[in-house]
Amino acid sequence: MKILLKKYRNLLVMVVILLGVTVFNLDFGKSVARITTMQLKEMALVIPPVFILLGLLDVWISKETMSRYMGEGSGLKGILLSILIGSAAAGPLYGAFPVAAVFMKKGVAFRNILIFIGAWSTTKIPMLLFEIASLGPRFALTRLLVDIPGIILIACILTKLISKDEVKRLYERMASE
Repeated sequence: MKILLKKYRNLLVMVVILLGVTVFNLDFGKSVARITTMQLKEMALVIPPVFILLGLLDVWISKETMSRYMGEGSGLKGILLSILIGSAAAGPLYGAFPVAAVFMKKGVAFRNILIFIGAWSTTKIPMLLFEIASLGPRFALTRLLVDIPGIILIACILTKLISKDEVKRLYERMASE
């Protein structure tokens, strides 16, 4: 019980704070409850398909294959695959993190995982199509051509800034889960 309370301490503190605020401002409490319910429904619709795809990825693609195409020695091929997979993904950014965890278990290079997360958050194909229709192809393609090198640059900088020991600990943690 003590471990459970410690694990969910932040959640419990927020619930108590929100209940306290609701006592003084009922409309605010109702608004928070409505938004929280809406977000939970969205997560319930997004998370199951992500986990199904992760299970298929885990079974269908071997660690050796992932390492060869997206591992440390993959070079430009790994970068392009990371961008393509991230751009083709659907759903909110929190769906990218379980995929990144599976990528870590499969031996994908840390730089490519960072590129994948960056691509998921900024270069989605449906978003690009919407921008082309709404803002014009010139804007959409310009943004894409600025974002892609920016994502790669940020991933390379972060890979250099984060110590190899820290990255190794992350990979070990993912392997043990």
